[in-house]
Amino acid sequence: MTGSRTGSGEAAELRAALLRMRRASGLPVAFGGLLPEPRRLRITELSGTATASLQGLTVTSGNGLGGKTIALCRPLAVTDYSTSRVISHEYDAAVAGEGLRSVLAVPVVVRRRVRGVLYGALRHPLALGDRTVSAAVEAARELEQRLVVRDEADRLLSTCRQPTAGDPAAWEEVREAHGELRALAGRVADPLLRQELLAACGRLAAATGAAGIGRPSPAGQPVTLSSRELDVLACVASGATNAAAADRLGLRPETVKSYLRSAMRKLGAHTRLEAVVAARRAGLLP
Repeated sequence: MTGSRTGSGEAAELRAALLRMRRASGLPVAFGGLLPEPRRLRITELSGTATASLQGLTVTSGNGLGGKTIALCRPLAVTDYSTSRVISHEYDAAVAGEGLRSVLAVPVVVRRRVRGVLYGALRHPLALGDRTVSAAVEAARELEQRLVVRDEADRLLSTCRQPTAGDPAAWEEVREAHGELRALAGRVADPLLRQELLAACGRLAAATGAAGIGRPSPAGQPVTLSSRELDVLACVASGATNAAAADRLGLRPETVKSYLRSAMRKLGAHTRLEAVVAARRAGLLP
């Protein structure tokens, strides 16, 4: 997964979070950004703004409302930004350029580190109620979960460098990562990211044959398994029990058994091991 794709994916998640916050909170203006480096935020996404005065603004930890939010790692709000005595005023010109008065800032925290800040604002000096703050916090929490999924996808894809044919231990790591990637793809809401994860799984499965691992696929019609049948087989291939596969995939154990029986029937296998071997020969699993 390239840095460019990761960056564009995170930007898309941030834009979606700002839209969700506006809809849920009723705040007409939202903006935010991620931290390209510790303790320094760059505002990159605007929603409902009338000018570009906030675009590209760099906010350092401790300064302004967002900087104080980063430093304290908790939501903060001011009723009138330009006259507030609880924040510093390095960014007054940019805020005034957009005509903002009442402003809320919520940190986006991933693995105990502030990864970004979501802002919501009014153009009138009105106190923001608990319902508005709660809606903004909920949008930040959802963004946090999406960033966790992307981080995990990046980690797994980074381990999927094709080993040499004579390195069985490395191939086992690839197979384990393949199963985790398929399970992760099932939990991803972003269709583009899900498609990329499944495409990576397909490349890993194809790499087995290219590296000479296992035997060629048998003659005859190619076997076609459903996405969930492959998910279950990938878990089984990593040594997971039906119960463990069910937990990983968010399914009931009975449902896992049903998918496994269906896959075994299509593959002409009588045991779990035979099904995994047949799937590998068919190029469906690494």
